[in-house]
Amino acid sequence: MYRLLSLLLTAAFGATGCTIHQGRPDGPAPLRIDSSYQIRRDQVFTPPGWPAALLADVYVPEGEGPFPAVLVIHGGGWESGDRAQVKGLAERIARRGYVAVNTTYRLAPGAIFPAQLQDVQQAVLWMRAQAATYRIDPTRIGAFGYSAGAHLAALLGGIGEAGPLGQPGAAIKAVVAGGTPTDLSKWPAGKLVPQFIGGNRSQKPAEYRAASPVSYVNAGDPPVFLYHGGADALVPIDHAEDYQKLLAAADVPNELFVLRGRGHILAFLTDGPAVDAALTFLDRHLR
Repeated sequence: MYRLLSLLLTAAFGATGCTIHQGRPDGPAPLRIDSSYQIRRDQVFTPPGWPAALLADVYVPEGEGPFPAVLVIHGGGWESGDRAQVKGLAERIARRGYVAVNTTYRLAPGAIFPAQLQDVQQAVLWMRAQAATYRIDPTRIGAFGYSAGAHLAALLGGIGEAGPLGQPGAAIKAVVAGGTPTDLSKWPAGKLVPQFIGGNRSQKPAEYRAASPVSYVNAGDPPVFLYHGGADALVPIDHAEDYQKLLAAADVPNELFVLRGRGHILAFLTDGPAVDAALTFLDRHLR
């Protein structure tokens, strides 16, 4: 049903509602690959003693490898969602010749920031530790998410291995982030962000800054591909525009792809052209 709805909406909107703003592409992308793949479901990626045993589905292209890899992170306002939400995306990435690791993370309100960041950092560590098992090239790992998943992907790229929230071994080489909440201070109240942080902006201003990708833009960050619905009222497009300006000022390679006329959910359901452009971006930076 989801696939049928997505196809119908894509047919209705097509690629004509798309605008792409490019930063500085570093050369032509390699030729497209159409790989067969195998799926290894329900792989536990957290170590003993972790607050929760978390699972990932791993999509491994056929062939000797090693292959570049992409951590796929679902959305859901940090309070819901699961791997099924981005199953189709993981399949597309695997067909492109990447190992796709479709991950889970702890959800709010039972877990608050930085628990979710720590979970996806652990997923990257596990990908490197299990590189031989899944034919992953540990030097070529990226992250791809939408909405809350995009927020976590952007944090992975910006925080890297340094600082209080950094995790040695959890650095990545490229970020794709769609519908990304980049500055949580833009929500002084409401439900989702205070629930994720454990308080509103006036109560926890430092935590709001620490959980915002805009706080971590520096020269040397991995390249970032952003896509966003031009009519997104849940996460307004200025999140992407402001973030891109910071990336450009820091000389971080970046692109912003705007799905004109789409709101937050519709942009996710009709993201085909943006995903095509994102995969080309990943080819450029991970191959």
